Amino acid sequence: MVLRRLVAISKDPEFQHLARQVAQEVFVADDTHEAFDIIDTVEPDVIALDTSCGAADVREFLERTPSRPINIPVVIIGSDGEVEPDLSAEATRAWTCAYLEDRRDGAKLRQIAIRLKSQHRAAASDKGSNLFFATDYAASVCMVGHSQAMQETLRMVQLVANSQCNPVLIIGETGTGKELAAKAIHLLRHANERFVAVNCAALSVTLLESELFGHVKGSFTGADREKTGLLELTGSGTILLDEISEMPLDLQAKLLRVVQEKTFRKVGGVENIKCNATIISSSNQDLKKQVRANRFRKDLYYRLNTCPVSLAPLRARDRSEDIPLLVEYFLKTSTICPDKTGKITSLTKLASESLQKHDWPGNVRELRNAIERAILLEETDKIGLSSIAIDSEMQCDCADTEVSPQRRHIQDFSLATAERELIIRALKETGWQKTRAAALLGITRATLYAKVRQYNIPRNSGDGEERAGVGGGEQERATGAAVRDAAELASVR
Repeated sequence: MVLRRLVAISKDPEFQHLARQVAQEVFVADDTHEAFDIIDTVEPDVIALDTSCGAADVREFLERTPSRPINIPVVIIGSDGEVEPDLSAEATRAWTCAYLEDRRDGAKLRQIAIRLKSQHRAAASDKGSNLFFATDYAASVCMVGHSQAMQETLRMVQLVANSQCNPVLIIGETGTGKELAAKAIHLLRHANERFVAVNCAALSVTLLESELFGHVKGSFTGADREKTGLLELTGSGTILLDEISEMPLDLQAKLLRVVQEKTFRKVGGVENIKCNATIISSSNQDLKKQVRANRFRKDLYYRLNTCPVSLAPLRARDRSEDIPLLVEYFLKTSTICPDKTGKITSLTKLASESLQKHDWPGNVRELRNAIERAILLEETDKIGLSSIAIDSEMQCDCADTEVSPQRRHIQDFSLATAERELIIRALKETGWQKTRAAALLGITRATLYAKVRQYNIPRNSGDGEERAGVGGGEQERATGAAVRDAAELASVR
């Protein structure tokens, strides 16, 4: 098969049969209005449009398609070899459209589908060619983003790297990419030198002092040989002092001397050793508040804060536009499941919307973890909403605490989850008669069919046995009430 998914807009069985010759999954819409509901849900590779729908409807569809969030190639197929000259001209003017005169020509349709798919991929590739702003730094350091906040961060990274500023302070919440920014500065300034990272929160005072400065033999119990510290080992490279706010005050005083004098002594030593390294400090704490609380030295803070590099959190107002770019990057570079490398290329619309709505307290690191979990769970070429699991640990914690029934109900149901549950209930109550279930839910049959595929709803979904035609009126009224409850729940949220 040439295509994965195709939406066929036609009531003609022959047209539908033609579509199935080129696509693994074919979603059928009776008219152009119904088609947009399906297109938004399944995101097909190509749309096949039957001219028997009427020239006016076809033109309206062509006018509306470019304004949609998803730009999908369209093939217009004529009826019994009859050419519509105006439609043919309109279709061929845009690279996203093509016109096929004879619906019986399956080979020609396959050729058109291959061409459109190739053109669409090439355009998407060109559009994303400027995806990574930090490619000049090194292939191993890619800081992704088009937002104003990210551009300002990258501008500061380049300014600092091209200067002689030393020390450098990088501030930002956990998971925003402080170490990536430090590596970018290092690689721009002296890529061939050593980069050393030390977590100040992970070591005790004695051990951290020995790690940084080294020690001489016999300087303390257990010091049976001399040790070279990381400041000396780094040479002319870069040393990153991660979580500098966690460094003890007495050790901060020794660091201040290194920053100011560019020399230090080993623990128990008397000889001054020159420090040639670029010292980069990072913190996820507000160091000004730490100074006011007497947990961080004021003189060291002002010495570090010469030209700070700030990383905005992912929930910042303009950083939401970076989320799709980050997702694309993670899909391209993830190695968590080698068998799926390169096979999962995008997300469905509902999955993308769920990512955009989340606050991301763990920032880019949390987003990356969510995408890698989704790659493991997803079984198709697009990540669906059912594969997106966000804050699973927090949800488990919430389940263990005692909350009111109403509060638990709100926690358990996002709008998408409520919609899926209502669809399952409607299908069960009508014995999986989709026409009756669609009428009960107030949606079209094609929309219901698309949502069943979108949410991966199996025939045996839900608890208990399927009940077909038992107490139909009462059960339909109950499901209708459930729909109203979901609307009230949505207004609460």
